Amino acid sequence: MALDELKSAVPDYAKDLKLNLGSVIGNSELPQQQLWGTVLACAIATRSPRVLKELEPEAKANLKPEAYTAAKAAAAVMAMNNVYYRTRHLLSDPEYGNLRAGLRMNVIGNPGVEKVDFELWSLAVSAINGCGMCLDSHEQVLRKAGVDRETIQEAFKIAAVLQAVGATLDAEAVLEG
Repeated sequence: MALDELKSAVPDYAKDLKLNLGSVIGNSELPQQQLWGTVLACAIATRSPRVLKELEPEAKANLKPEAYTAAKAAAAVMAMNNVYYRTRHLLSDPEYGNLRAGLRMNVIGNPGVEKVDFELWSLAVSAINGCGMCLDSHEQVLRKAGVDRETIQEAFKIAAVLQAVGATLDAEAVLEG
């Protein structure tokens, strides 16, 4: 199992990450599609080759093809949106908020899966990329759709743990290499 291989690669000094990796993925109460879509989208967003290499095959095996593609699409579109909207938010000139974005993001309107799943994946990627505007927007859509806070929290816990594991393993690869 790739999750076990990833856990075994985490160094002893980061034992908490190893334990958290097992709990946020191995003991998740999310439905399979939400869980593995979140894992895949976040693995991509971490930019860690090791995390993506280890978790992608398991995600692919647990997702229908349309969900697999949609999770990758969530990571892709949020990579763009998180930079754009975070920048717009951070600029002190509020007039940027009145300008038309003019960026294509059609996949958000028609992701090929349940909108709630795509929104959850988008929120998790936004947590990794640190876009407050996107986090608020996706959280509000999820809450209006009846998704409870515990489910939303589970998605950003996955994001947090995968980001930390990716940073740790990438640092170790540099130090060893």
